[in-house]
Amino acid sequence: MNCTAVDLFCGIGGLTHGIQKAGINVVAGIDIDSTCKYAYEENNNAAFINKGIENITAEEINSLYPADSIKILMGCAPCQPFSNYSLRYIKDGHKDNKWKLLYYFLNLVENTNPNIVSMENVPQLSKEVVFNDFVTKLKNLGYSVSWSIVNCANYGVPQNRKRLVLLASRFGNINIIPPIYNKDNYLTVGDLIKALPPLEDGSVCKKDQLHRTSKLSKTNKHRIKQSIPGGTWADWDEKLRLPCHMKSTGKGYGAVYGRMEWNKPSPTITTQFYGYGNGRFGHPEQNRAISLREGALLQSFPVDYKFIDDNNPQTNKQIGIHIGNAVPVELGNAIGISIKIHLEGGIKNGEQDNS
Repeated sequence: MNCTAVDLFCGIGGLTHGIQKAGINVVAGIDIDSTCKYAYEENNNAAFINKGIENITAEEINSLYPADSIKILMGCAPCQPFSNYSLRYIKDGHKDNKWKLLYYFLNLVENTNPNIVSMENVPQLSKEVVFNDFVTKLKNLGYSVSWSIVNCANYGVPQNRKRLVLLASRFGNINIIPPIYNKDNYLTVGDLIKALPPLEDGSVCKKDQLHRTSKLSKTNKHRIKQSIPGGTWADWDEKLRLPCHMKSTGKGYGAVYGRMEWNKPSPTITTQFYGYGNGRFGHPEQNRAISLREGALLQSFPVDYKFIDDNNPQTNKQIGIHIGNAVPVELGNAIGISIKIHLEGGIKNGEQDNS
């Protein structure tokens, strides 16, 4: 089939890579962050367009599609404004300007008139007015719409990561494919990272520059030595505990400073996964946080995916943001397969249709 996709908010190309893996042509990715250009173009057969969604026109996007192509417009708007953390702890989180990006996305759908629309985001978004507006507008424009909350582990991502996946089509009902994996055969942390060379904290693997780790403070070295896979800070000596742990509210943060477990998927990989104190990001055995390479593998990026531009070195923080913000490649692949099956005849036994 002659179908072509454009990826809004493309980042370093997790969604693009997955969609291309499914056999769909992606001609371009659009993102405001210029530091994503190297990884996006180095790993994907697509052009990187450095523009914010509010500054790109429908005419520019339509010019990217070949004549007579089935047009797919897809993207994952920055999810921080919709996360539980932002809505719960950041004052006036609902006023974050990033909320507007979904309306810009919707405006581009209306004016580019794609045949297929795909949108991925955090589950919390489904409870917000902007999402209801998004769905309602798509239906008013004549699209069949389905959406569901999926666990990425069900689609070959070694990570417990819940995401909202929306699909819309002008050709009729469309759904994401049924789960490929289940709790009995999920890919695990051990499956992906156990064979990597061991590292000390604050070191870099000589054979793989992305396999690098953050330096731990003296106190955190003591903490991680007393941490057990799947355990909490309650496993530490009391002198190592933080003041917040002594409060009743601190009991709800057992995953912070925790170790991952070999035989389970990882927790959600965030933009700060390389820091031991930012979540359950401790290595299951070694006394350090997981490396940038390990985070990338847990996001289902292939081992040969290139992140480091030797001509423009980036910090661990920048690369961590790139990896943590990405759509997991295998989730992108599942979305791509879903679109292909739909275009080849449709399915009726996918995830629940909430239209």
